[in-house]
This record gives sequence, structure tokens and C-alpha cells, in this order.
Amino acid sequence: MTHAEKVAGFRALHQRGAPFVIPNPWDAGSARILEGLGFKALATTSSGFALTQGRHDYSVTRNDVLNHCYDIAAAVDVPVTADLENGFGPKPKNAAKTVRRAAETGICGGSIEDASGDSDNPIYDLSLAVERIAAAAEAAQKSEDGFVLTARAEAYLHGQGDLNAIIARLQAYDEAGADILYAPGLPDMDAVRAICSSVSKPVNILIYGGLAQHDVAEFAEAGAARLSVGGALAWSAYGTLADAAVMIGDGKFDGLSANRKGAKQVGRWLK
Repeated sequence: MTHAEKVAGFRALHQRGAPFVIPNPWDAGSARILEGLGFKALATTSSGFALTQGRHDYSVTRNDVLNHCYDIAAAVDVPVTADLENGFGPKPKNAAKTVRRAAETGICGGSIEDASGDSDNPIYDLSLAVERIAAAAEAAQKSEDGFVLTARAEAYLHGQGDLNAIIARLQAYDEAGADILYAPGLPDMDAVRAICSSVSKPVNILIYGGLAQHDVAEFAEAGAARLSVGGALAWSAYGTLADAAVMIGDGKFDGLSANRKGAKQVGRWLK
């Protein structure tokens, strides 16, 4: 497929009440494996990528992330969307620049969040947040092949879990031109239903906390269009590494065969 066809195909995957699962690779190898397992699209993870660099989340640069986008997109044939954090700067022009440059890496979409990085005021004021999404949406619409923009309302992840306020933000981001809406950290399925029924655009749901007890059919009934897992796969993989390494440090090696079945499958998806 051409890049434009990938973007169109990625956009078409988003159907309210018929969610697809979009797992989050953290490097080219994990991307190839997930593609080989049959997933229709992939999404990068900021925390997972930062982990590969030995850093905490939000400690990588725009150039780091754009290079990562290029690597993941080049490794697979399925559409890739990217975690573009907050656009790497507070101003609308920062978000627009990030989207404009990301659209040149081969990815098909990306997300801009409203988290400021300021611990005293972790969420941008609504007016500024809307301006940032509007600028990002304009850049997405002007990109040569198209770009599927996801707008993220981050308040739940920063201890500001007012559902009505989050819905109001998502509605404003919808009006500002976002293609997909996303509020990570929702506490329960009632919140999922409330958000999906309150906006006109497709909604991405992060499988996080108590939401992990529900299955795809339940998210479909709630009206979701896309399900992601964030950095969970990356942290699970690195946690397995740490557990096995601790056993090695203790002079034992049986931990190396704990996931032999999965390991045998990996080679078939590598170039």
C-alpha cells in the first residue's frame, strides 16, 4: 500500500461499537512480532520507548521520538500511530510542528495530550489546550497523505478525575478538529460509556487498572472504537528480563526457560 492508502485504511478501522485492539510496541523487533501476530495497526508508547533509552517517561526529545516513529513505521507494513506526548512545547505552534514533522516519518497518525509537564499545574487551561489541538489538526489536514490526529485529555492520570470536565474537554477537542478522542485512566466502564455517548468522534480506551477485567465485547457495547495498552507490554517484557536476571544473579538458570514457547515463535517475524 502507499502511505496515503495506509492512512485511509487506518482511519477506516475506527468504528464506534466495533473496537479494534492496537497494541503498543517499543522497538522495531516488538513491532514486527505484533504485526506477525495479526494486529491490524500499532501504536508507539512514550514510556516504553523511554524505557529502551534507559530514561523515565517524558525525558526524550522531539527528535528522539521522530526517529523512533521512522524506525517503527519502516519495520512494519501495517499503519502506525504515535504517542507524540504534548507536542514538545506549550504553544500551539509546538504541537503543529510536531504533527507536521511526524507526518513525514511514515506513521499514519499521532496523539497530542493536554498535560503540561508542570507539577503545580499539570493540565493546560482549556482555552490553550483547544488552541493546541486546533493547530495540530490544521497541520494534520495539510499533510500530504493525511494524518489521523488523536486528542488526549490527561486529567485522570494527574489526579483530576472530574468526568464532566473531561467530557467537556473532549467535546471541545472534537470541535477543534481532532479525529480520535482519548482520556487515559478512566476508572470504570460507566465512565467509558459516558464518554463514548457524549462525543461524535471515535474514542480510544486505554486498558488500565480496573478496565483490564473487561473484554472486547463489553467495550464494544460501551461504544469504544479503539483499545490500546500503553506501555504495559514493554514493562511486562522488561519485568520478565529483570526476574530472570535476578535468578541468574542468585546462581539459578531455570528462569531462562519460563517462556520458551513464546520465544520459539519470535524468529519467524524477524527480517
